[in-house]
Amino acid sequence: MPRTAEYEAKQTKAAVTKTAAYAALSAKTPIEPFQFERRAPRPNDVAIEILFCGVCHSDIHQARDEWGGSIFPMVPGHEIVGRVTAVGSSVSKFEVGELAGVGCMVDSCRVCENCKEGEEQYCNNPGCTLTYNGRDKNGEVTQGGYSTGIVVDENYVLHLSDKLDLAATAPLLCAGITTYSPLRHWNVGKGSKVGVMGLGGLGHMGLKFAHAFGAHVVQFTTSQNKVADAKKLGADDVVISTDATQMAAHAGTFDFILDTISAPHDIASYLHLLKRDGVLCMVGAPDAPLSVPVFSLLGRRASLAGSGIGGIRETQEMLDFCAEHGIVSEIEMIPIQKINESYARMLKNDVKYRFVIDTASLKNGSVAG
Repeated sequence: MPRTAEYEAKQTKAAVTKTAAYAALSAKTPIEPFQFERRAPRPNDVAIEILFCGVCHSDIHQARDEWGGSIFPMVPGHEIVGRVTAVGSSVSKFEVGELAGVGCMVDSCRVCENCKEGEEQYCNNPGCTLTYNGRDKNGEVTQGGYSTGIVVDENYVLHLSDKLDLAATAPLLCAGITTYSPLRHWNVGKGSKVGVMGLGGLGHMGLKFAHAFGAHVVQFTTSQNKVADAKKLGADDVVISTDATQMAAHAGTFDFILDTISAPHDIASYLHLLKRDGVLCMVGAPDAPLSVPVFSLLGRRASLAGSGIGGIRETQEMLDFCAEHGIVSEIEMIPIQKINESYARMLKNDVKYRFVIDTASLKNGSVAG
């Protein structure tokens, strides 16, 4: 039933419009304190106090305009968890006080074939509305989770379980669903031999999910120092990818390989590891083209594929799966004031395995007026 006007007025009164944040003001400047206004909740909106926000490698790419088309000023962040502070009069899925999450998108056209099939992330009319560095249907620039609050249509908000550590849940909204979705799509499970390339923010989640699905999981890494961690996180075998002998021992044996590497790299040696009809799926996003040896595909009827995030329905499925199986990200908590230092460390692979911002530090820190 629709809420009364009195109820709506009471809830929207609590909504915060002036929002403290950190933003990139240009592609060449550090992330710095910023202030902007969030809209008051519309009838279908949920207002969320942000408690934690994960730091994704794509935040760096977009803040530095490495993919092109960045809109400044930009408040990054699309791994958002918090608590509902206000709801619009027509909201039926959330109540004030409930835990809630927001991932990489906050809207889509809702009428194209992909949206109707629950694949809003692949909206083609003209595309889903990104949580930040996008434009909504009114042409307003979207701003993300390096902030104290956000307002989102209830259909693009996720339910969170109180069974899991909330801060460690934040990266599930991007790193989690980005790896969960292709593993589910290609039916990874018992009897599958799966490789995971890279043991970072994405890779460690892919490893956890593949293990939880019952696959035999081989972790590929260039670092001997990550072998013990990989095994602790669920790897059945660990291969040092720079060791040709170790790589050759697995030639032609993989059903599925998940490539989580965001830097330019050589995928030729991995394509040789696929068995007939095997799939190598890319979820990392290098900023330079990769060279693909076509005969590695022809000789095995193998596929080189790509996958984005999941739709809202699948993301909720993933969150529910994580709650049931106790799966969260491995994180290092940071105050927002260390975001630029964290970016530098991410570029050096110096994090195990995802930075998460405690936004209490933002509320207590200085903000540009």
